[in-house]
Amino acid sequence: MSAADAAFLYIERKEIPLHIASVCIFDGPIPFEKFVANIDSKLHLLPRYRQIPVSPPWSLGFPTWQDDPQFDVRRHVFQVTLESPGGEAELQAFAGSILSQLLDRKKPLWDVHVVDGLKDGRGALVWRVHHSLADGVSGTELMKLLLDPTPDSSPAPRPRYRRACRKTEQHSLADGISGVINSTLGSLLEFEAGMLHFAQTLLDGSKESPLKGLFGLLPEFAASIERLPFNKPCTGARKFCWTELEMADVQKVREVAGGTVNDVILSILTRALSRYVRLHGQSVVNRFVRIVCPVNLRLPDQSQGMGNQISFLPIALPMDVHGPIRMLQVVTARTETLKQCGALGFVGLAAKWLAAAPPPLQALFWRSIPEIILPVPALNMICTNVVGSPTPLYAVGRRMLVAYPQVPTGYDLGVGCAAYSYDGKLCFGLIADTHAAPDVDRLRDFLVLSFRELQRSAAMKRARGAKRAARAVQKQEEQSAEAVQPPAQESTRTEPPAAAGPSPAVEHSKEAA
Repeated sequence: MSAADAAFLYIERKEIPLHIASVCIFDGPIPFEKFVANIDSKLHLLPRYRQIPVSPPWSLGFPTWQDDPQFDVRRHVFQVTLESPGGEAELQAFAGSILSQLLDRKKPLWDVHVVDGLKDGRGALVWRVHHSLADGVSGTELMKLLLDPTPDSSPAPRPRYRRACRKTEQHSLADGISGVINSTLGSLLEFEAGMLHFAQTLLDGSKESPLKGLFGLLPEFAASIERLPFNKPCTGARKFCWTELEMADVQKVREVAGGTVNDVILSILTRALSRYVRLHGQSVVNRFVRIVCPVNLRLPDQSQGMGNQISFLPIALPMDVHGPIRMLQVVTARTETLKQCGALGFVGLAAKWLAAAPPPLQALFWRSIPEIILPVPALNMICTNVVGSPTPLYAVGRRMLVAYPQVPTGYDLGVGCAAYSYDGKLCFGLIADTHAAPDVDRLRDFLVLSFRELQRSAAMKRARGAKRAARAVQKQEEQSAEAVQPPAQESTRTEPPAAAGPSPAVEHSKEAA
């Protein structure tokens, strides 16, 4: 187990459940027995789903993953009937109760609840996977593997599983100390290499003043250290709610206002937080919210790797920015500056420095973190954005309509936000401690309202741009018409000189008369 994976085991306690999860809704009830058989037929592809974490003797190293001799898939997949009337409120309440519970470490750290009794004949799954086993990206890949890409998939013949043969080894105290030394030296070498890479990044002459951009943001980070209404010690009981947006609408906003999908998420979240803070009677003038965004470090060919391969991008965002378009521009500028100045590398370097400590000291450090109550929080909340499947997924023939993600929260981070893109939708999940933010559904409503405002502003900007473009085209056409029109020419016809008397034709006419 890596140092990052082990940290999630060390930190976890009743007040801080550290599993990632999602609530998935399907277009029909999921046949329980067929679903269990389908999962069972694929578990040979996921050996970690049959393993439990085991601490080494004297705790001189990190825990290791070892096969569970009592493994039974039915200890991990459960059938539940939702309380009547089976609406969204009942499903959210059930999900909150499940997400409040710790996973049992005596068996592999995952479970699935198959939920029926929903309105409109739908079905649902509530997935949980411990964060020591997977992060958001690897958890998404696991979901894609355990579900099916087509509705007509059927369980494959389950091959016979053979547990890994491990020889019984006698570990002495000297062996344990030697392992600690080797692990520490290896981590120190990684830290040294990371230091050199980070220094080269900062001093790279091809980038325009990366240090200047970093130093320019430091005052904002200092100013952002304030508790928001939900930055309170957590109790462990959780409330979960969700919403979704159409990805096509998000892309239209980006076409007009720029930025990435993640920038759009952060901008509407910041405006929603501003409304939530004012709802609780606090001012947002000259106040910042500090949000930490997990960033995937996997290479394209490592998407299905287990464990945690993430870093964190901290960003301080002002809550008193006027106008949704302006807020998006502010967010885009700050995220781009942080990327250019190497903030992600700095956080990764700090993680390497911590990983260079002997494993027993790391365990002591992480286990003591939840007991430390600081006068100010290190951050206000976590917001993660995970890219899911762009095409539909199925559970034994039932199409998954939406998937609402959950990011762990705890300590004094009373609210967490997660976004997940799936099949043309951007799904949001908001998790909150029931003591710190019992009205988290108001924040959810503000999130939707903030996006609608951004959407209207982008549409107005697009319309103004179209009018300007039309006027410019019209003006250009007028100028072109004037340029090709021939100049007026003087007449070459010569008027006959005025006669002194009647013309011969007139005289002839008189004679005829």
